[in-house]
Amino acid sequence: MADDKRNFALRDGTGDESSVFSGRTPRQAALKAARRLDPAGSESAANKTELRLREKGTKKVHIYDGWAWEENAPDDKPDWMPNEITEANVSKKGIEHLEEI
Repeated sequence: MADDKRNFALRDGTGDESSVFSGRTPRQAALKAARRLDPAGSESAANKTELRLREKGTKKVHIYDGWAWEENAPDDKPDWMPNEITEANVSKKGIEHLEEI
């Protein structure tokens, strides 16, 4: 398989799946989801939010804490890039197995 991307559905507390993020690893998909969070002024001020990502086609839910913050863009940024960019990070908490989907 040339394209090893997998799809992960973002789940809310009620089990509704609102968005799908793709990535080679669950962490890559979690980072994409975290960048959509409301960014704080700095990484130390960012609030952690629980992200629950179910791998499509499985009953595995990958659970992460994610946070996002604003940062100045690098000096060698391309012209189209804004001066402020959103950075994100995640920390894995575990995996949960669903009884049913």
